[in-house]
Amino acid sequence: MKALVYAAKGQPRLEDRPKPTILKPTDAIVKMVKTTICGTDLHIFKGDVATCDTGRILGHEGVAVVEQVGDNVGLFKPGDKVIVSCITSCTTCANCRRGMPSHCTNGGWALGNTIDGTQAEYTRIPHADGSLHLAVESASDNAQLMLSDTVPTGYECGVLQGKIKLGSTVAIVGSGPVGLGALITSQLYSPLQIIMIDLNEKRLATARSLGATHTVVSGPNVVEQVMKITGGRGVDAALEAVGIPATFELCQKLVAVGGTIANLGVHGTKVDLHLETLWDKNITITTRLVDASSTPMLIKLVESGKILPEKFATHTFAFKDIEKAYSIFGAAEAHDCLKVVIEF
Repeated sequence: MKALVYAAKGQPRLEDRPKPTILKPTDAIVKMVKTTICGTDLHIFKGDVATCDTGRILGHEGVAVVEQVGDNVGLFKPGDKVIVSCITSCTTCANCRRGMPSHCTNGGWALGNTIDGTQAEYTRIPHADGSLHLAVESASDNAQLMLSDTVPTGYECGVLQGKIKLGSTVAIVGSGPVGLGALITSQLYSPLQIIMIDLNEKRLATARSLGATHTVVSGPNVVEQVMKITGGRGVDAALEAVGIPATFELCQKLVAVGGTIANLGVHGTKVDLHLETLWDKNITITTRLVDASSTPMLIKLVESGKILPEKFATHTFAFKDIEKAYSIFGAAEAHDCLKVVIEF
């Protein structure tokens, strides 16, 4: 089969690889229908993810069809169309039982990291019963593809950790796919203001179309503009959805007294925490790796049309052109790219 491999730092490569087989009775083999590229994949190519070795097949998102299941898989059968969760959950270890499958001792973020992932024609899914979801007929494949990772990350790491509630004022720093995932799911809680901040005006236009009440082009006056919008208070929830020091520092300047900074970004370098200005502000800072425990609920919201994440998909490529897709996604702003869809 063909597979996209982390060949070396900065080098994605399409290679021939053996088709995966059932290794444990809890495994499933799925034939990929669609996959995508995540910002985390780009972090791997930058060398920011030490757990991912060269030679690894990348990818942790996808819509697929079950081809084969192990003897102990009870929820899925060959022919089922499924959403592949970015998180592998055994459902029985201590962390899974605590509601943190992201730190499953038998899985967690495994696909495309510590085991071969979904950017291949076939993928082995360990612990299939806890790591797959049945797709629904009434929603598009593109919408359901965004439920592998993008929308659950925005919701769980941003909206829930940010404690967004009725009447909140929210700033989302970064109008990429995960930031937009936080935008569309934050509206479930009726915040008063949702301020999207980004360098790219076209991304901010997308954010406005998806419900942002205010948009701000990031620059030297961004703090002043947000303070003007909020009457000088700052925001109750500052969501960092980029993963670089400048954006985390910006959140520290935007958060109101008693507010929350929720980190969604993948950080590959140190970030300064300015306790000299924050020590008395009663703020909360949260970090989280997505658990994807909200996916069943999000599937229902997509099925009912309450959220429309298919709008995140801006570019489509055949799998044979995935190397080109990486080059486009790696320069996303230059190509007005939000999320690429890879079709098999």
